[in-house]
Amino acid sequence: MKKFKISIFVVLVILIVIVAVKAENLKRLYYAMTLFDKELIVDNFSNMASLFPSTEIEATTNASTFDQDLKPLPSHYKYKNNDRSVPDFLDKTSTTALLVVKGNTITYESYFQGTTGKDYRISWSTAKSFLSALFGIAVHEGTIKSIEEPVTNYVPELINTGYDGVRIKDVLQMSSGVHFNEDYYDFDSDINRFGRTFALGGSFDEFAATLVRDKTPGTYLHYVSIDTHVLGMVIRAATGRSIVDYFNEKLWSKIQPESSVYYIVDNKNEPMVLGGMNLRTRDFARFGQLYLNNGNWKGEQVVPRDWVQASITPDAPHLIPGKRESAKLNLGYGYQWWIPEESDQEFLALGIYGQYIYVNQKSGVVIVKNSAHIEFAENDFESATEAVAFFRAVAESI
Repeated sequence: MKKFKISIFVVLVILIVIVAVKAENLKRLYYAMTLFDKELIVDNFSNMASLFPSTEIEATTNASTFDQDLKPLPSHYKYKNNDRSVPDFLDKTSTTALLVVKGNTITYESYFQGTTGKDYRISWSTAKSFLSALFGIAVHEGTIKSIEEPVTNYVPELINTGYDGVRIKDVLQMSSGVHFNEDYYDFDSDINRFGRTFALGGSFDEFAATLVRDKTPGTYLHYVSIDTHVLGMVIRAATGRSIVDYFNEKLWSKIQPESSVYYIVDNKNEPMVLGGMNLRTRDFARFGQLYLNNGNWKGEQVVPRDWVQASITPDAPHLIPGKRESAKLNLGYGYQWWIPEESDQEFLALGIYGQYIYVNQKSGVVIVKNSAHIEFAENDFESATEAVAFFRAVAESI
């Protein structure tokens, strides 16, 4: 009878654990399914680290300081030969934060829709540009020997997948040839399938291994968010270190952030390097300043200068800015950075729903815009093209 009672107790404990795990997964699935609801999106985008499993990378240095010389924004900017209202643009794109820095001087800083400068804002795909910086450091140190090598030299578990034999460089340039539907409005798209896999406790590595070849690598610009995760897998394999540790030592601790960064993680505690960073608006700007100065931070070359230049230079016809069969956006592409048409030393990190780090080296300006713009992807992402026109007007005004 005693053994029977113990057995019943063990079964109950197991059931409770199963129910708890399932409840946690269901809760995450609910958050994933309601993440972009109009009445929730602003609050969700400031609280992602509490909605989903995440890991904290603390700021371990004294924060760098900004000078301040506040100036008004221009009242209008020109887009498609028409004058457009700046306040209207900020409103219609659901801006939550706008920060303008010239050199090291903040010339404009405002927070909207009930958010503040202390909010930890989801990066979405601006995180890809951070990972590109980390990748360049690993190449410079020699742990990654050459970007001409195939990714499967480092990550053999991707053999017999869409990434088998694909050059690292092609993955850096979103030209992997892997089939991927990144339509956020299509429930059955690959990016939404990825989201559900994560919400239900899946592995990013395992998801990457499910993708198949679609086109010849290195010939076609096709945005595949999982390409960035594969780059993270290469870094882990080459360095023998976790992304979190390597990121903290080589990049985060170098730019003197004012606060922690929180990385969303999967069930194996691997960070969502393709878009899962949560940080403050001023820390987005610090990263922008690093690239404004060609990878140099206050005299220390954190990211190799030649890597920065290669990252912002489209070097093949399918990567050149302008409307192409292979891309909806008219922006060009480098190593996880976007380059506008008629660029004059300007480039940007870009994330879905209107996240931007715009860098204009000629003007010495960095602009960060955080948003909760539900209509961001409409009309072939025209809002991103218009944002560049707005950023140029701001840069010119100061």
